[in-house]
Amino acid sequence: MLLIADSGSTKTAWRFIDNERKEYSFHTLGFNPFFWTSKEIIAEINKNCPKKLRRQITNSKTQIFFYGAGCSSKQRIKIVKTALKKAFPKCKIEVEHDLLASARAVCGNEKGIATILGTGSNSCYYDGEKTIRQRGGWGYIISDEGSGAHIGKKLMQDFINENLPAELYEKLYKKHKLTREKVVQSVYNKPYPNRFLASFGKFVHENIKEPYCSSLVKNCFNEFIETHICRYDDYKELPMGCVGSVGFYFKDVLQEMAAENNVRLGKIIESPIDELVKFHLQK
Repeated sequence: MLLIADSGSTKTAWRFIDNERKEYSFHTLGFNPFFWTSKEIIAEINKNCPKKLRRQITNSKTQIFFYGAGCSSKQRIKIVKTALKKAFPKCKIEVEHDLLASARAVCGNEKGIATILGTGSNSCYYDGEKTIRQRGGWGYIISDEGSGAHIGKKLMQDFINENLPAELYEKLYKKHKLTREKVVQSVYNKPYPNRFLASFGKFVHENIKEPYCSSLVKNCFNEFIETHICRYDDYKELPMGCVGSVGFYFKDVLQEMAAENNVRLGKIIESPIDELVKFHLQK
């Protein structure tokens, strides 16, 4: 039996496959161990995983594959693994970085460049079995080019500096009751500022026909591609697959900027969970 989890900075998709290959799903918030403790993770799992399903997972000694944002060091992997062991005792547990999930989902067993464009962003060179080299993924303050947080940050900069077109400024104010003070409080004094910033990706998408919004997304994607993708060897020959809501919903813009930079796109999917299920069932 398998329990597969794909955890980004915002949400975690869980998929349980029993010995008859029946699938059961549930969702929790994203568990980035940069921000979460083991106790908080356990509480979130207990709150959202149905008790009957949790008993079935534990009693069957399920193999758990957890792929998570922030699971890039032994210390942070330990935070997640400790929580999973307490939530699902007796189960075998493997915790991997979400980049490997993306690579397996969009590349399978073939070489390629795998990317994440969601709340945050990241990329890696994948040899068909493991990730060889990573570029990006340093968080919304230092890096995360092309991500929802990056797009939102640029939008908020122009909002508080009154550099938005008047019509967009008015739309943004009315839709979100946004003020400069609210932006500053949400970014500097409230938890998960990356999620706050990324939440404005929906507004940008709704207004993508506006020249300002179109230019904003193009510039963010171009920065991501030039800063990270074009630094990989053979980037013109290998397909670049993408996982994440930002890459998926702004697919047309991503294709345009990839073409301008001689990058060949592969799969573009919103969530890797379905492809991960296929990957592990084939093993």
